[in-house]
Amino acid sequence: MCATLSREQLARLTSGVGDLPVKLFAEDAPCDCEIVFGNPEASIVSANAKLRWMQLESVGFGEYVGLDWTRPEGRVTVTNLAGFFADPVAETALAGILALYRGIDVLVRFQSEHRWVGDPLRASLRSLKGAAVVLVGHGAINRRLAELLVPFGCSIKPITRSSPASVLDEALGQADLVVCTAPDAAGTKSLFDVARLAKLPAGAVFCNFGRGSIVDEDALADALEEGRLGGAVIDVTRQEPLPSGHRFWATPNLILTQHSGGGTADELDRKIDLFLANLSRFRAGVPLEGVVDFSRGY
Repeated sequence: MCATLSREQLARLTSGVGDLPVKLFAEDAPCDCEIVFGNPEASIVSANAKLRWMQLESVGFGEYVGLDWTRPEGRVTVTNLAGFFADPVAETALAGILALYRGIDVLVRFQSEHRWVGDPLRASLRSLKGAAVVLVGHGAINRRLAELLVPFGCSIKPITRSSPASVLDEALGQADLVVCTAPDAAGTKSLFDVARLAKLPAGAVFCNFGRGSIVDEDALADALEEGRLGGAVIDVTRQEPLPSGHRFWATPNLILTQHSGGGTADELDRKIDLFLANLSRFRAGVPLEGVVDFSRGY
């Protein structure tokens, strides 16, 4: 186990694994376990010749891409939390979108300043009803978000990994709202650069809940500061934690959710449940859920 557990969680995990011994270790501590639950440092994983299965505590696995998973000591299976965060991330995205559309972010700031604006604010507020939405990446998160948008009568345009660049560009040119949940892969790095962000209509809202490498952050900050875009909801950034001098801290109309979009109070308990269910499959010799295909990038 490479995770911080409460006494109750450790007891439940220990009971759930039956006769298997449980070891707790830090991310940078040597580990010789055959089964690992958590996200140890890549160098620790590489040095563990006994490892046979690693259940990640995340969806992302970028730090492990360069490792040899078919090494002479034996093949290693890696599973992630694919689909695990769909509900909370989709809800965070919707909350951020509605906050921008309805001016909640501005009202919170006014409240902290003890400043009453009232009626003059009304003309700047927008309705999400009937918005043209482009969903870049059509995995569990954006599919769930599409369901949440149904009551608003939005038109939805999904962009998948097989969609040509021309289809994406055409869709962006007509978008009121763009939500990106694409993974970090060769084809998605700097996907939203200066040229592509410029294709968005004036006032459009851009959201990134995929990976920080997808967006040219300076280009996005420029577009918001110049008023070309109507707002942004950013959960992931190229460097985390975000440096204190980064432009996003002061960029107008940008809501920064600090990679917390998938969080819930019972998050770790649900991860333990998922691990124990996969452990049962591992012991039974049946296929595991969430097996990572490093060749495809997810």
